[in-house]
Amino acid sequence: MAKIISAAEAAGLMRDGMTLGVSGFGAFASPDTILDAMGESFRTKGTPKALTIVSGVAPGDFREDGCGLSKIKDEGIIDTLIASHLRMSPAIGRACSENRIAAYTMPLGIYGQLMAAIGGHRPGIITHVGLGTYADPRQEGCRINDRAKEQGREIVRLMQIDGKDYLFYKAFKIDACILHASYADEDGNISAQGEPIRSDLLELAAAVHNNGGTVIVEVNEIVRPGSLDPKQVLIHKSYVDYIVRAEKQDNVALEYSPQLTGDIRMPDGQGVAPLPLNFKKVIARRAAMELRHGMLVNLGIGIPASVANVANEEGLSGQLTLSLETGIYGGVPLDGPLFGASVNPDSISRSADMFTTYDGGGLDLTVLGCAEADPCGSVNVSKFSGRCVGPGGFVNISQNTPRVRFAFSFTSGKTDIAVEDGKLVIRRDGDGIKFKKALEHITFSGQYAAQTGQDVMFITERAVFRVIDGKLTLTEIAPGVDLERDVLGKMEFRPVIAEDLHEMDARLFQPGKMGLGEA
Repeated sequence: MAKIISAAEAAGLMRDGMTLGVSGFGAFASPDTILDAMGESFRTKGTPKALTIVSGVAPGDFREDGCGLSKIKDEGIIDTLIASHLRMSPAIGRACSENRIAAYTMPLGIYGQLMAAIGGHRPGIITHVGLGTYADPRQEGCRINDRAKEQGREIVRLMQIDGKDYLFYKAFKIDACILHASYADEDGNISAQGEPIRSDLLELAAAVHNNGGTVIVEVNEIVRPGSLDPKQVLIHKSYVDYIVRAEKQDNVALEYSPQLTGDIRMPDGQGVAPLPLNFKKVIARRAAMELRHGMLVNLGIGIPASVANVANEEGLSGQLTLSLETGIYGGVPLDGPLFGASVNPDSISRSADMFTTYDGGGLDLTVLGCAEADPCGSVNVSKFSGRCVGPGGFVNISQNTPRVRFAFSFTSGKTDIAVEDGKLVIRRDGDGIKFKKALEHITFSGQYAAQTGQDVMFITERAVFRVIDGKLTLTEIAPGVDLERDVLGKMEFRPVIAEDLHEMDARLFQPGKMGLGEA
């Protein structure tokens, strides 16, 4: 039977130098009350310190003093971070970028599958996911900064089976974990009934418990034994050592939202406001033109997530299924700190189950972001401009989907770009170049994509490119844009220019609906 303890007592269970698993997908499932107590303990007692933190999308909400790992950002608490995404907590992202924390980033789908392997006492997982990218040991081997390289820790190994290359991600021991869920009964059964996502809570709990570690679960409410719906019990009491009652936190993702859990269903078109007509909407609209009836689609964070708004506005949502790596099928995915949840979901499963679909090629189309691209269509989103970021689910999704659409702004930095009179008007362009001769990190390999026959497109507000015969080829240009000044002059290399180069669809630059749902 699990023991009910305070957050301060939970923090007291943390030993200096231990490896600690922390639940969370951004702001969701973040054990903020325990993290608060850990930060306070360090400031008053000097412990816990020198921790190795293991997480998926390491919890945070993009705020400096927000939720998740921001609560343990004090120098010295975290020595090493192993996660798929590092920058939801700005302070932790900076510490990784400045080599104050040794940082390793593995693809998110690998993380969940590896936790399951650790829980099952398997030596690790063998997969094709990550070949040709920064995760490949012939490149960085998941080490995203110099301090990680100096540690010499081996996360992944190259191996061959029947003459084909694979990656072997190695299992390792996790001493304890802290999780967040909705309810616990007094025996320790854990329910995620009020949570919009299931993430990798069960896999992490199994990885820790089955290897002699300590499982601590923070919950919103503790109820009598037998009062939980057994269909909603995600983690059985046999896994759980301690329960902590959560305190009120400034984290909107931890608040009960029935439209995100499927407990109520919003009328079609409500709950998600249409986007204003600006250059970012142009990008999302052009990406939405790639949607087809009956498709299963994944959307990434940022501009790609805005495709859901356009689909909702155009009446496309009911014609296809949008999905998220958190395990969500259907509905209208959200962005920002609530990325990972969806209004009116059809179903909510575990993240590891969703990645089985993704890795097996179950998606028809994905729309993802891009920080940098090179002449052969390789993409970097994991480390750029001095920032260690990590891929999240990007590698699993991009590497295994037949149609890949990268949707992003053409340049980076401060801009003044408007949509006026059916044209794109660039008053001030960004100083940052995104189309590079060579990439600092490869998160998507254009060479691998060519070998597997993927259909790859790059969509920006002023130009659209396709990868044809292994080369980035300009196929569309926005009305009002000068080819040499606004496109080619803002690239480090000259792409192939299609013989039938034409203007982007005029509807993209006009107010009102485009009529996509009527096609």
